[in-house]
Amino acid sequence: MEILKIQSITKKFGTHFAVNGVSFSVEKGSIFGLLGPNGAGKTTTLRMMTNVLMPDSGTIEIFGVPAGYATQDRIGYLPEERGLYKKIKVIDQLIYFGQLKGMSRGDATIKAKYWLKRLDAGDWEKKKIQELSKGMAQKVQFISTILHSPDLLILDEPFSGFDPVNAELLKKIIIDMKEEGKTIILSTHVMEQVEQLCDNICLIDTGRVILSGNVRTIKSGYGRDTVLLEFEGDDSFLDGFSNLSFINRTKNRVEFRLLDSTIKSNDILAEALKYVKIFRYDVVEPSLNEIFIDTVTHNINNIKNENNNGVSNINAEANKEGGAK
Repeated sequence: MEILKIQSITKKFGTHFAVNGVSFSVEKGSIFGLLGPNGAGKTTTLRMMTNVLMPDSGTIEIFGVPAGYATQDRIGYLPEERGLYKKIKVIDQLIYFGQLKGMSRGDATIKAKYWLKRLDAGDWEKKKIQELSKGMAQKVQFISTILHSPDLLILDEPFSGFDPVNAELLKKIIIDMKEEGKTIILSTHVMEQVEQLCDNICLIDTGRVILSGNVRTIKSGYGRDTVLLEFEGDDSFLDGFSNLSFINRTKNRVEFRLLDSTIKSNDILAEALKYVKIFRYDVVEPSLNEIFIDTVTHNINNIKNENNNGVSNINAEANKEGGAK
């Protein structure tokens, strides 16, 4: 069942298309990754889902009805720009946000105390937001988003400001909510978290969809052409191979892709055994981070080529006109 269905939405600011013909859908009880580089149009798309902005064209349906005020109370939205009142106590702030979503004061109080305790923040009730660290305030913001138990949760960079321990705690809560039947839309730049959490993704760049589908299917479609090597010694022998593309290369670890079939991973392994002590040697699918970079770079190059071709055509037409005179 589709919880969210977006069809050909556009949004312009002046002459600039922030979102240009974006379409995708999200299934009930799934975690969906909305991805893209800075300025791609992700946040504008999220704001249109939550009725903060209206699309210039196209449609957005949530729970089978057009997105609008009728769907607001069933959505929890964590914006990238956090919005807490710095001089109000944590518990009072959470109760206020709960009441805005239709909760009674009593229910909001019970839920706020429950979530503060679950996020190891039970003793923060009487603290003001201005007394909290960035990570602590982020927990309060997250609680305000989920307090009313929304059916659809929209999280824009939810792990920002969290240390690894608290990031793991948040991931566990997100997974638990999925198991309860909630639907989560996750926008983040951390591809490792997307691989761990998301069932499906949509990658947008320059306001357009450039890659979408099931995470597992996308990764398998790239083949197993990435090599991970952890070692001790001198890895300069790798420079003798011309058909490698290095992804990461540090003192004791290197990750690279085999660019074509002329070089085999076993050939590299045989050479490595001559020069370094090997702790790990794996041939794997590319990471989602690598696929992200590869796809966005390819899109940028296509746009440059289109622009160059357009300039060439204009110049050619101008030369024709000049010759005719």
